Amino acid sequence: MTESHHSAANGTGAVEYIQHHLTNLSIGEGFWTIHLDVLFFSILLAAIIIGMAKKVGSNLDPDNPKGLQNFLEIILEFVERQVKEAFAGYNPLIGPLALTLFMWIFLMNALDLLPVDLLPLIAKWLGIPYLKVVPTTNLDTTLGFAGSVFALIIFYNIKIKGPVGFIKMYLFHPFPAHNLFVKILLMPINFLMTLIEEVAKPVSMGLRLFGNMFAGELIFILIALLPWWIQWLPGGAWAIFHILIITLQAFIFMLLTIVYLSIAHQVDEEH
Repeated sequence: MTESHHSAANGTGAVEYIQHHLTNLSIGEGFWTIHLDVLFFSILLAAIIIGMAKKVGSNLDPDNPKGLQNFLEIILEFVERQVKEAFAGYNPLIGPLALTLFMWIFLMNALDLLPVDLLPLIAKWLGIPYLKVVPTTNLDTTLGFAGSVFALIIFYNIKIKGPVGFIKMYLFHPFPAHNLFVKILLMPINFLMTLIEEVAKPVSMGLRLFGNMFAGELIFILIALLPWWIQWLPGGAWAIFHILIITLQAFIFMLLTIVYLSIAHQVDEEH
């Protein structure tokens, strides 16, 4: 008997079951709330990535790659190709950053493919009341990723364009003018429009990743409410389709990061 049927048998109902699976193991209140399950799985997956990289690096065979090395080289070549196509110029940080984001977000998303009740049930046996497994179904996680990228965008905008060029970007874009009076008149509008445009970048990145992963997780939970002999068909079909979603969302986040950082490296000669 799955936890969903056990829950229904006790009369707690589908709503309580859904709420339980969407509740984090947290400490603190309000702004200072810390989701312990998010931290645990994020750090665990980061450790797995570091462990794989260390293992491959320690046993590197450039002439005869096989196994894990071959798999990681395929991912590396794929990411490298995206960087070459989408990033104008050169920055040694972009490739490792894109690779890290793609692999980390993909592994976080892939936790969604585990049976809905498996890890929460194990946690319950260990005396842990709540466990939300997929970090990217939390808005603070996805906005944290996006906020980090946004910080890099601001940093490189200032570094490449200079402080004056960075300020000009806000004052003379997107409506440039040659007349001094018109320039001054348009400054407040340009500042507001550019600010909205820049802030929309991380917000849209974070919300897109969160929305897709949260919706996918919710569908898995709803499928788990069905009788066990019905779950297999829709659950299996959705899992297969969801493999595409989790990969695509990691790819989109990585690609947008590359594109936005490429734009930050460009100098507008008109300014």
